[in-house]
Amino acid sequence: MKLPKVATREEWLAARKELLEKEKELTRLRDEVVAARPELPMVRVEKEYVFEGPQGQLSLFDLFEGRRQLIVRHFMFGPDQEEGCIGCSMQADSVGHLSHINARDTTFVMVSRGQLPKLEAFKQRMGWTIPWVSSFGSDFNHDYHVTTEQGELPGVSVFMTDGTDVFHTYSVYDRGGDIFKNFYNYLDLTPLGRQEAELEQPWDWWRHHDKYDDQNAPTAGRNWWNGTDKFAS
Repeated sequence: MKLPKVATREEWLAARKELLEKEKELTRLRDEVVAARPELPMVRVEKEYVFEGPQGQLSLFDLFEGRRQLIVRHFMFGPDQEEGCIGCSMQADSVGHLSHINARDTTFVMVSRGQLPKLEAFKQRMGWTIPWVSSFGSDFNHDYHVTTEQGELPGVSVFMTDGTDVFHTYSVYDRGGDIFKNFYNYLDLTPLGRQEAELEQPWDWWRHHDKYDDQNAPTAGRNWWNGTDKFAS
């Protein structure tokens, strides 16, 4: 395992300032990208979608819960699966308290094709309070490219409403979702980083958060990954 060289405080400070310039450049570029997203055109959602939640059947408009914006986490949990995707679960773990999102007139919800009883049972196991609805029997997953011939895919889609109509404004998939795994942002600050270079695939260490002490628990593996780069960063 390669460790950083030992240096004096002065040497460290010089190296840190050099890296800081690159970090500032990255921050400026990210700010440009963030500023460009609201300039994207939006598409009116013409199709009627029906979801099932604990309170019964819901429309896409209902998912807004009276707010102007809606963020949908396309959570990989198909009808034939017994538990949710490990990677999607790690992203759900990273969401944090929804009051901060709600305070900006925005609702966050997870959507999966799995039947609601399975979603509810897994949600209880994971200890989540995030709203989660089933799109089983709906075209929603297919229309937003997260259910394909290869199976389920992860993603995030954004919608907004003018109070009457609903519009699709943004979607991101695959590697583009790395920013939603907040633990990576912290690991990237450390000397050892993500510690994935020696793994066959970078996600081979991922587990559900209640399974890290179980050496026989499955990791994410390649069983859910089809290698697509559609709208991926």
